[in-house]
Amino acid sequence: MNQSIGFEDILIFEQTFDASPLNRVAENAVTRVGIGEAAVSHDAPAINQHEFSIDVESGKVTDQKRSGRCWMFAALNVMRVEIMKKLNLDNMELSQNYTLFWDKLEKSNYFLENIIETADLPLKSREVAWLLKDPVGDGGQWDMFRSIIAKYGVVPKDKMPETAVSSDTALLKKYITLKLREFAMKLRQAHEAGEDDEKLRDMKDDMMETIYRILVISLGKPPASFTWEVRDKEKNFYRIGPVTPQKFYQEYVGLNLDDLVTAINAPTADKPFGRTYTVKYLGSVRGGEYPVKYLNLPMEDLKDIAIRQLKDGRLVWFGSDVSQFSEKKDGFLTMDVLEIDKLFSTEFPMTKAERLDYGESLMTHAMVITGVDLVEKDGKEIPVKWKVENSWGEDRGNKGYYVMDDAWFSEFAYQILLDKKYFSDEQREAFETEPIVLDPWDPMGSLA
Repeated sequence: MNQSIGFEDILIFEQTFDASPLNRVAENAVTRVGIGEAAVSHDAPAINQHEFSIDVESGKVTDQKRSGRCWMFAALNVMRVEIMKKLNLDNMELSQNYTLFWDKLEKSNYFLENIIETADLPLKSREVAWLLKDPVGDGGQWDMFRSIIAKYGVVPKDKMPETAVSSDTALLKKYITLKLREFAMKLRQAHEAGEDDEKLRDMKDDMMETIYRILVISLGKPPASFTWEVRDKEKNFYRIGPVTPQKFYQEYVGLNLDDLVTAINAPTADKPFGRTYTVKYLGSVRGGEYPVKYLNLPMEDLKDIAIRQLKDGRLVWFGSDVSQFSEKKDGFLTMDVLEIDKLFSTEFPMTKAERLDYGESLMTHAMVITGVDLVEKDGKEIPVKWKVENSWGEDRGNKGYYVMDDAWFSEFAYQILLDKKYFSDEQREAFETEPIVLDPWDPMGSLA
């Protein structure tokens, strides 16, 4: 074949296509209902039933609506279970708007500090271009979230409810980003004019006042303290407070943030297992206690730790590439639900490492594992499928819950939140090592 496509090549393509009647059937189906609908396996629902041998109660499914706060929703859904246990509640929600407010404020400050620190780099350098690309997106990682919680605590949802803006964050992100890029320009111009870092940070104080004003107008003012009334399953009444958000977290969530860390599975040649990693310029809270850090482990190790955590009645936050081979309407994250290979008569053989290396896959969404189905094989318990709580409302999946088969978990899960007490001595020691610093654009720096 020549460098360009010739008409004789197109004729051959057409003749090859027309030689198979199945291609015409596939064309009819896909053009009428779309690729996803046409490829759904008839057998998948029967194979992947919504029943699990270990199933942890987790409350009603939440809905992030038109926002990119999945990582917050998932993390708060893990935390609310601790409150539900302590107070014997059927259900409750923690305010996702409260954590959104502080995340946006802290990310703005983090961005401007990075701009000051890179002021000597050329504007067109890859690093500065990376910083300017998405200064204050909705996404995040676990360590960014626990830094917010450590500093600001949590509040029940009715103490800082959703607003029109928190439920649809596109315009908030747009206008804060517009201001931050303007501020970045002014800080760099001041640096070029000879102003020192002290002067730049004085300028930054005024800039952050503007960001705070935008956030309060859009999301409301976060409470410094509150009183919360609630009834338990037996209709017993509790009045909690006045209490600060920080104290509420300590007394009613009570999870030790120092012990909650993430492990990743990145089976690429540049990331040996048993080593820790961080990502340059990735974070939110300046001076926060928890810089981004994770331990790279084989997938079987991650699964083993997750199973032990679930057996103790503890939920598992995890980040994955939810767009891959998933069926969102009925709730399947399974390798057999979409028969794309049969539909297009071609295979998709890339390995997990190859997908990471060539930009085909990375973490895009965070959810919560609330159960697992274990079967015994050769005297060992083997996971077959996992129960997943999403944050897209109850009208998707099985009232908001998804089935994730074990093969999909292996291929498309990248990060999970674990309590260090479930680590082996060797894993715990490995986590304490100095992390290797990855480039800002490394796939492990992606935000859920």
